[in-house]
Amino acid sequence: MSQTKGGFTLPGESGYEALTLKMAEKWGADVIRDSDGTVLSDEIVHAGYGIYSTICIIRDHNKWAKENRDKLQQTFLCTPAQVAEDESVTIGLMDSFFEEQFTINDSERAMKYWEVYDRTSNTKIDASKWSYGKESGSVTISGITPFHKYTVSFLAYRIWEEISMYNHTTNNWDKEHLMQIDPRYPETQEYMLGWMKNWCETHPDTTVVRFTSMFYNFVWIWGSDERNRQLFSDWGSYDYTVSDIALDEFEQKYGYSMTAEDFINKGQLHVTHMPGNQKKSDWMAFINDFVISFGRKLIDMVHEYGKKAYVFYDDSWVGVEPYNGRFQEFGFDGLIKCVFSGYEARLCAGVDVPTHELRLHPYLFPVGLGGAPTFAEGGDPTLDAKKYWNSVRRALLRAKIDRIGLGGYLHLVESFPDFCDYIEKVSDEFRLIRSFHDAGKPYTIRTKVAVLHSWGALRSWTLSGHFHETYMHDLIHINEALSGLPVDVRYISFEDVKKGALEDVDVVINAGYAGSAWSGGEHWKDDEVVTTLTKWVHQGGAFIGVNEPSAVEGYDYAFRMAHVLGIDKDTGSRVCHGKWSFEADDAEEILPEGATVEPKDHLYLTDGKAKVLLADEDRPLVTVNAFGKGKGIYLASFRQDLENTRMLYQLIRYAGGEGMSGPYMTDNLYTECAYYPESGKLVVINNSDAEQTTTIPTDRGEKTVTIAAYDTTFMEL
Repeated sequence: MSQTKGGFTLPGESGYEALTLKMAEKWGADVIRDSDGTVLSDEIVHAGYGIYSTICIIRDHNKWAKENRDKLQQTFLCTPAQVAEDESVTIGLMDSFFEEQFTINDSERAMKYWEVYDRTSNTKIDASKWSYGKESGSVTISGITPFHKYTVSFLAYRIWEEISMYNHTTNNWDKEHLMQIDPRYPETQEYMLGWMKNWCETHPDTTVVRFTSMFYNFVWIWGSDERNRQLFSDWGSYDYTVSDIALDEFEQKYGYSMTAEDFINKGQLHVTHMPGNQKKSDWMAFINDFVISFGRKLIDMVHEYGKKAYVFYDDSWVGVEPYNGRFQEFGFDGLIKCVFSGYEARLCAGVDVPTHELRLHPYLFPVGLGGAPTFAEGGDPTLDAKKYWNSVRRALLRAKIDRIGLGGYLHLVESFPDFCDYIEKVSDEFRLIRSFHDAGKPYTIRTKVAVLHSWGALRSWTLSGHFHETYMHDLIHINEALSGLPVDVRYISFEDVKKGALEDVDVVINAGYAGSAWSGGEHWKDDEVVTTLTKWVHQGGAFIGVNEPSAVEGYDYAFRMAHVLGIDKDTGSRVCHGKWSFEADDAEEILPEGATVEPKDHLYLTDGKAKVLLADEDRPLVTVNAFGKGKGIYLASFRQDLENTRMLYQLIRYAGGEGMSGPYMTDNLYTECAYYPESGKLVVINNSDAEQTTTIPTDRGEKTVTIAAYDTTFMEL
């Protein structure tokens, strides 16, 4: 590979000017950025590079926040259910919550939204039966039923911004606890606009303002007990957008009021992994309206000063929905996504914005997100970088990314020269792959795939967070596998199905446990959806179901698409019914060697016609059922690894009638390739930790190559 420059953002650091400029040259950087906890000196700023400046518009304003504590951001909290041993019970509101993160909002305006519930009978307790003790921070409930359970839902100010809190505990930040201010208040907006104007005027050398998202962080509730410090976290949640003023304004706009219980939901909250409802949809739209309208004022100001505005799609991202059809209204010039995995790279690449940039891992921090050492004793950042790049690279072969970069403390790389060499290799690889995309799109197979779930396109290429936060869901593994396959993929909702979304789709994938947003839950009670999908499969489509696809209670089968799949799950009603016996068919042509599927209990064949391709004794794991001109394919589970990624690809090819092998498909499943017809370039990657030899059928004959572990080979056809 010839050395090229550009498309790389380097984290600079004052006090390490020589190192900063050396690494900028080595890695081909054209931009230098600051990071949380670092600044750039004049020598770095004036060295001839573009300058990214990181701002978090809602934190680092502690002086103003202390003077306006009633304008901090809030959330609803709900106490754990407490059993009443008498006709009265007293509940301490903050007993279970981290007192450094929250404080009670007991203003008159807020308390009208407090609610007390009898969780045994699931009824709201009249306000006349409970009273609040300000001194003790507790609520006493009287005239109640002994041995029923009771909870109190209340508004609380968040007094320690969660990302700051994380960095204190993980990266040993030794600075004042940062608070987050709420731009919902007119006074806060006035302050923010003045602050932004002053910031632009005092940073003349900044070329790009990197908004560390916008206003509202994903929910992250910490507990008082270190044995269960993190009580709840949901990357897609809107719980931290709640405040008394927002609730009042919502009622004025929508004509009905949201209650504490609409957010608390019996203590379960409305986790993104569960289907939403109309109230949640309205609240999300309400928050998006505000984030866009006020956010646009800040972005316009940045543009007026001749700077570009990029948004970091992490941290306080809530209300910045890149796939809701309104993202372009912000006017952002770029989107930056921190990535651990391939599907996160695809999420970034698919957003309609001029510049797409990835923040690679490992971050230049002493320890990683899980607390394991990275740039510290016992760490191996080079190996970490190889593994992360191994996942992200697959996706970059399929979709164009404009820029990559790192974040953190640059001085940490001084003790790891092999890491510096590897990032040089990565940056060169990236620029070469990007150039192939510039010439034209990569080859894809004919078969088109749609992933069907409750959120549809809104949650394209994501569930709710990073891989390590959602690993338990089959669909996140499917997303990761799909991210590097030569297959056109789209995400559709159940409403989309009724509106004709299946017309240009060959395969539909529905995966998840019963009742989840990803399986679909109550949406499967819509007869029109079931009928439309049934007809579509009968006419030649393929429905791939994983785990508990189309599962909903109240019908003849647990899976509403059981008639297509030929398999169902016994939820207890069929324990006295007979079961079809079976012998697993020879699946050698369809399932690659080494593919594994975690068995699930209580699965049974509906009419004995489905072919079982893989089984665990009497438990079917993979089945294929002919249905009209189409077919239903079932997998009991899916966990992404190299063998299972190839299994999914072969099942998609089989479902689309393209056979188990074809052009530009490596014969070694530990390798993959991408072909760019316009430039005539072929990229072959080794996804394993061992040397591999692979052969690829091309339009110009077979090509065989041997590739080192985790390495990449570029060929011209």
